[in-house]
Amino acid sequence: MSGTKTARLRLGVNIDHVATIRNARGGDHPDPVRAAHAAAAAGADGITAHLREDRRHIRDEDIDKLMKEIGLPLNLEMAATEEMLEIALRHRPHACCIVPERREEVTTEGGLDAAGQRQNLAPIIRRLGDAGIRVSLFINPDSRQLEAARALGAPVVELHTGAYCDTTGTAHAEELARLTRAAREGAELDLEIHAGHGLTFGNVKPVAALPQVAELNIGHFLIGEAIFGGLDSTIKHMRELMDQARAGAQVA
Repeated sequence: MSGTKTARLRLGVNIDHVATIRNARGGDHPDPVRAAHAAAAAGADGITAHLREDRRHIRDEDIDKLMKEIGLPLNLEMAATEEMLEIALRHRPHACCIVPERREEVTTEGGLDAAGQRQNLAPIIRRLGDAGIRVSLFINPDSRQLEAARALGAPVVELHTGAYCDTTGTAHAEELARLTRAAREGAELDLEIHAGHGLTFGNVKPVAALPQVAELNIGHFLIGEAIFGGLDSTIKHMRELMDQARAGAQVA
């Protein structure tokens, strides 16, 4: 890749867990929309919010306020249900990322089975696209899922980085190799490649260095780290690490 120019990597900040803290005791504090404003001021390129079916963190009124107040693109994470589709069509965010969702899970546990759910996903993807909403599918870094996303007409995939983040040693290296292959294969299918889930200061650089990846979506770590260093400096440091990795990829 010597001499190859790579594009600036975008950072989407997920504000869900500001809402998780708020909901732990009710009321309006801390406000996830305020966090979105702070993220924008710190250099985020977009805001991500997951409106779960059980409303465990982000609530409907949060989406209303985000659409009205935030100038950055909103990426609405959603399950593939009629309720969520109607909400998305009513608000028309910049993008919708379709994710798997189970009520009993603590967090999203794996990628969407796009290959096995084509019949359900196809009309949802079509209706979102017809409304001018960019559709993304949150999938595991797997050739079969990439090909299904392409066949379904989704222009974007977000590669689930959880297995990479949760492993060490040989397994960690194997998961990075898997992400590397998937990013390359996805780009060859003319898919825009995003990545996210579990990324931290310590593990973000190898993923950020992948030249096909256009955007990282990071939330839980940034909100947790902000307790100790503040949201502004936390986002700025993540941005710095991403930029360093991307600059290094240009000369690798």
